[in-house]
Amino acid sequence: MTPAPDRRPPVQARGLRVGMDMVRVDDVQASLDEFGGRFVEKLFSPAEQADAQAVPAQMAQRLAARFAAKEAAIKAFGLSRAGVSWRELEVRCDARGACRLRLHGAAAALAGVHEAALSLSHERGYAIALVLDASAAGT
Repeated sequence: MTPAPDRRPPVQARGLRVGMDMVRVDDVQASLDEFGGRFVEKLFSPAEQADAQAVPAQMAQRLAARFAAKEAAIKAFGLSRAGVSWRELEVRCDARGACRLRLHGAAAALAGVHEAALSLSHERGYAIALVLDASAAGT
């Protein structure tokens, strides 16, 4: 039996909240091959899907980076047992390619923020993400 999601707000630590995650691009490609659109629809917002599909040769790489960002956010904001939807954690990039993490719905309410700093990178078959929130600093 799976325990019910813990919807209580996470304990807020003073100072910076940081989360980091690394994902193998091949694992994301395997999920794309096995589950196709169901995998993409369950985990990624329409904007994230469009960004990943903008360069078809890099789709798995781009999705891996976005999945790493979602995992990093879960770590940064203590949401691992909160039962939030993957799509409530969204990577949005501006015209220059600078990305931010946006939080929606229950994820935003539980984390107490709607946006966080984000750094993404991919190299040699891996994607990595770092999420940083300083809004709790000094509280």
